Amino acid sequence: MPIWQKPISVDALTQFSLNSAVSHLGIEFLEVGDDYLVGRVPVDARTVQPFGLLHGGVSVVLAETLGSCGANFACAPGHQAVGLDINANHLRGVKAGWVTGTARAVHIGRTTQVWQIDMRNDAGEMTCVSRLTMSVLGARS
Repeated sequence: MPIWQKPISVDALTQFSLNSAVSHLGIEFLEVGDDYLVGRVPVDARTVQPFGLLHGGVSVVLAETLGSCGANFACAPGHQAVGLDINANHLRGVKAGWVTGTARAVHIGRTTQVWQIDMRNDAGEMTCVSRLTMSVLGARS
């Protein structure tokens, strides 16, 4: 059963993210399922740290992008979700290719949402796992 409360598609997410950190870093949305989002980030000059590995902060940007988009499209119309907390465990360095993240809701409540984002390299190996807590805000009067 779909969790989305607003119309969502790869094209809508892409358009929504133009002229932001998402497009600047080359993040691409790949898939929208009934209860998950998939996106990826390139490992290139825009995204590596001085030692040649994908910057840990970029993994967090990918996680927050996917989780925040998921949370906002899972909110009822007139509501929006904003980040409260994010953590990330970096499990494996990446020097080339792409890192692909899959975001799934752990909890969708009236006032909070929790999302888990699993990130993998091109070989399918887990590189980072992140958990994002979102606050759901109602319409301001």
